[in-house]
Amino acid sequence: MTLSFTTRWRDELPDFYSELNPTPLKNARLIWHNTALADELGIEPSLFAPERGAGVWGGEELLPGMKPLAQVYSGHQFGVWAGQLGDGRGILLGEQQLPDGSSVDWHLKGAGLTPYSRMGDGRAVLRSTIRESLASEAMHYLGIPSTRALSIVTSDTPIQRETVEQGAMLVRIAQSHVRFGHFEHFYYRREMDKVKQLADFVIRHHWPQLHQEADRYALWFRDVVKRTGQMIARWQTVGFAHGVMNTDNMSILGLTIDYGPFGFLDDYQPGFICNHSDYQGRYSFENQPAVGLWNLQRLAQSLSAFMDVDTLNEALDGYQLALFTEYGTRMRQKLGLFTEEVGDNDLLNGLFALMAREGSDYTRTFRMLSETEQLSAASPLRDEFIDRAAFDSWFAQYRARIQPEGIGDATRRQAMKQANPAFVLRNWLAQRAIETAEKGDYQELHRLHNALRNPWGDRDDDYAQRPPDWGKRLEVSCSS
Repeated sequence: MTLSFTTRWRDELPDFYSELNPTPLKNARLIWHNTALADELGIEPSLFAPERGAGVWGGEELLPGMKPLAQVYSGHQFGVWAGQLGDGRGILLGEQQLPDGSSVDWHLKGAGLTPYSRMGDGRAVLRSTIRESLASEAMHYLGIPSTRALSIVTSDTPIQRETVEQGAMLVRIAQSHVRFGHFEHFYYRREMDKVKQLADFVIRHHWPQLHQEADRYALWFRDVVKRTGQMIARWQTVGFAHGVMNTDNMSILGLTIDYGPFGFLDDYQPGFICNHSDYQGRYSFENQPAVGLWNLQRLAQSLSAFMDVDTLNEALDGYQLALFTEYGTRMRQKLGLFTEEVGDNDLLNGLFALMAREGSDYTRTFRMLSETEQLSAASPLRDEFIDRAAFDSWFAQYRARIQPEGIGDATRRQAMKQANPAFVLRNWLAQRAIETAEKGDYQELHRLHNALRNPWGDRDDDYAQRPPDWGKRLEVSCSS
């Protein structure tokens, strides 16, 4: 299939970007590419051939139809208005037109200086590039909307962070890279016509079913609110903490975007802070739902340039319903409940209280609960708790809840294992892949990527085990 690229952003939003080409790295070479995603996009394997060098994956060449640009946007960072931001190290290479009429962005991270780099160097390092590639694919296979990683290029270009590291590039794929901060940018510049112009653009291309509706803006914003609430609910159910939920890191499509100091829970700690730069814990695991609403309120403020305040508030009122409905559905699935009852929340909170008190491993606890035999008072999960009496009390309530449903153990077990992954991308697993890759050994990177494609299958290797002690003490910052 011949790859076809459109230039809708460039043609329809002329004041929303700066044109420029990527700046290649020294001795860049491709070390990983996503074969499954490449097949979906119809990319010829020859584009990944070693003899081509880094090619388009390292910004050394452009494919026909590509007209690179850096987008401008602004945002609130850690709750404070930060002013103009924009693609400081990323370039939109092009928008691929797919056979079904949809399109996807090809975005190159680490592509060099842009007009929006501010004090940055416009580069990415191998460490952060590997982390984003792993996290985005992990989320995708967990069923959570996300950008996707297509390729990783490393190089001999030295990049200064806390230490000197290898420069790298990542091509990521998304339906769109439009962020809440795109709308904020023009609102705070008092260019209200451009805020509306951008809304018309995203509706036309991503909500075409609303384009001719008289109340299209209200319907559109309600869906943005719903998507955001559902996304964050899904984060919570798998124990994912984003780490930097700034408004410029929030996708208008409800995609998980901009993986930096993310972390999946090891021990269940509601106040878990995965970003050691987050001194006040604004983006802690338990705060994510509230921050999602706060960010939507900032977006609503930007849209007030052309939308009625009551309409915006009515849409925002739908956030809690979307969040709780999605969360409730998924947590019942994790508990193996096939029906809905009033006391289900108390049952869940009782388990969480036990887990928090004992520092139980989040992923392993729910996976082991999947092995429950409802006619047996014993459970493989019991040995995970020090306070056996407290667990026995909770487990008796749990058995009393599931038995009247009349669902066989085999059926429930199968359903629960499709809701409770055997493993997630713990920070120590990512760190191990990074450390070996920095030494030129990419085996673990490939092995881990392959494993992430099936998080639900039973496994007894180290991926499904508790992290080593050092793995729980990893500190991850915004430079990650």
